[in-house]
Amino acid sequence: MKNLTLRNIAFACRGTYHGPEEMMDTEVESITTDSRKASEDCLFVPIVGARSDGHDFIGQVMEKGALCTLSEKELPGEAHPWIRVDSSLQAVKDIAEFYLKQLAIPVVGITGSVGKTSTKEMVAAVLSQKYRVLKTQGNFNNELGLPLTVFRLREEDEIAVLEMGISDFEEMHRLARIARPDTCVITNIGYCHLENLKSLDGVLKAKTEMFDYMKEDGCAVLNGDDEKLRTVKTVKGKSPVFFGVDTPCDFYADQIVNLGLEGVSCRLHTDIGAVDVKIPTPGEHTVYNALAGAAVGRLYHLSLEEIKRGIENPERVSGRFRIIQKADYTIIDDCYNANPVSMKASLRVLQDASGRKAAVLGDMGELGADEEDLHRQVGAFAASCDIQLLVCVGKLSCHMAQAARETNPNLRVVYIKDLEELEKRLPTLLEKGDTILIKASHFMQFDKVVSWFAKTE
Repeated sequence: MKNLTLRNIAFACRGTYHGPEEMMDTEVESITTDSRKASEDCLFVPIVGARSDGHDFIGQVMEKGALCTLSEKELPGEAHPWIRVDSSLQAVKDIAEFYLKQLAIPVVGITGSVGKTSTKEMVAAVLSQKYRVLKTQGNFNNELGLPLTVFRLREEDEIAVLEMGISDFEEMHRLARIARPDTCVITNIGYCHLENLKSLDGVLKAKTEMFDYMKEDGCAVLNGDDEKLRTVKTVKGKSPVFFGVDTPCDFYADQIVNLGLEGVSCRLHTDIGAVDVKIPTPGEHTVYNALAGAAVGRLYHLSLEEIKRGIENPERVSGRFRIIQKADYTIIDDCYNANPVSMKASLRVLQDASGRKAAVLGDMGELGADEEDLHRQVGAFAASCDIQLLVCVGKLSCHMAQAARETNPNLRVVYIKDLEELEKRLPTLLEKGDTILIKASHFMQFDKVVSWFAKTE
């Protein structure tokens, strides 16, 4: 890893090196916080968690051939090199910041209330038509996940596409300080993490903390149809690049045709002309992902042909609007996370399916004092959609079920308290040929529901 010698690591995290002097200029080959993934010549970072303490595994890791370990504790008699630090978590962030500066490659930072991951996938797919791109995998978008993503970068990579997720003020400052993005993409400002951020203005303030660490010659790419983002007039002295459908924007789409579960077609208008594309992910909201991809693509000098190819070939991600076709059912796996905006968007897509349509919806987390009312709003919206069955699961979803019954007495609404009961009852509620939307916040573990269907033939 470029310039990640033990000497520089100790310098970057303000640690104290213990070990042979002649090894200080040796570079580590990788960095891990998982003792099971430790490999020869790696740096091990022991994290103190709620259930386990990584320091308990230092001996095992060093026996596997690790070059060095960090430690928040004294290690008397340790024969291998180690670096004493006050906080392993802070150290891993400091090392990631140092390492990314050594590589000096462009960084595209992506955040927003809804659609971060799908937009990240689209941007990465577009840029990959011209560059070697490394992108965030899975949910590695927080204060530990972002550094671990950075550590996957190598000198041959040409652009990093980094997703950044937050739930409180100042978190984005800490993430953006590591990433120092050249391009800042914000998908929207919506009702999420309201326990800490309180209001849409709070969400806007927290998300736009990213701008404080954007490179001076960087560019912000914002959803121009979002009323909060539209208030951003300049970032580092430059006007943002806006994308949208409803308002005049630098990048916009028209001729939008909903193709049901096959996706959406539209015409994208850019600074160098227009191009017709077919987005393979269902839902008209995916047009915004394509627009963001096009806008970022043009900032990095891609042609219309390259942009079209990337938009039409994004990687499908588990839990993010993945269509699973089984013998008896069609599953819409959108179970990774949820908030009121994304719930409604997914329900709109479900309406485009053929046959009987069922929604299995669970609790939404971190909505603050209005959580009960926001669940009721989703229930009322679901009842107004063209669906035939609504299954509400979880403590808060009882409010969703109640509002749905009040809004549409003809809709079959079933309330189930937990996953254990759902596993028993769901097979009796479904019919052959159903299309089933599965969606809830991550803590509800609805990936287990998807796995039940995966076992069926």
